[in-house]
Amino acid sequence: MDIKNKTVVVTGGARGIGKAIAAAFIERGARVALLDLNAADLEATRAEFAAASAGVTAHTLNVAKEDEVIRTLDEVVAAHGRLDVLVNNAGILRDAMLVKVKDGAIVGKMTLAQWQAVIDVNLTGVFLCGREAAERMIRAGNGGVIINISSISKAGNAGQSNYSAAKAGVAAMAVSWARELARFGIRAAAIAPGFIRTDILSSMTPEMLERMTAPIPFKRLGLPEEIAQTALFIAENDYLSGRTLEVDGGLRL
Repeated sequence: MDIKNKTVVVTGGARGIGKAIAAAFIERGARVALLDLNAADLEATRAEFAAASAGVTAHTLNVAKEDEVIRTLDEVVAAHGRLDVLVNNAGILRDAMLVKVKDGAIVGKMTLAQWQAVIDVNLTGVFLCGREAAERMIRAGNGGVIINISSISKAGNAGQSNYSAAKAGVAAMAVSWARELARFGIRAAAIAPGFIRTDILSSMTPEMLERMTAPIPFKRLGLPEEIAQTALFIAENDYLSGRTLEVDGGLRL
């Protein structure tokens, strides 16, 4: 796909990896629709990008709400005239042990609310955005690309039953969609980042960061821009579909 003048939708586009992905597509000449729940961050990012591109719009959205997803993607098509790429990046964390034991006594467990919050945003939200984007791509007849942001935690990670289940699910959905949508010229793939330097890590002590990076062969965190480069690669490579690219510095060799 030639990215220039294409319309790219990025969920969770106001900060972190989503913002970096949006910036990379803008640099390639794409028109970008930023979708995010945080209205203040969303407007700040839109204003920042507006200096580089007139083709940037911002849309407040809770990806877990079906009616909001339908309305927002209709707004995107109305504003830009088309929808070519969807990057399903929005996600949250609600980490907890399945059952927490201290000194031989059970002192806690992952609550249903913690489980459901992550599943609603990280799995159901990806489903809803993918479904509605695919419908609009099919109607337009121009093909398209759907990129789901998974995680290396899709293989399972202690304290993340909810997150791991969701991230495994979005990787699997990319395979299902690649098979279902190829006849319409639509590709689907996923990216599984490792530990990436984002705002969520800013509160960690140097000791915590050192423990996190120790198992990584490159001994450093990844950069949001490196995930953005991967998203561009998927979008621009017309023979890549149905795969998950792990970008983790060799952590999961």
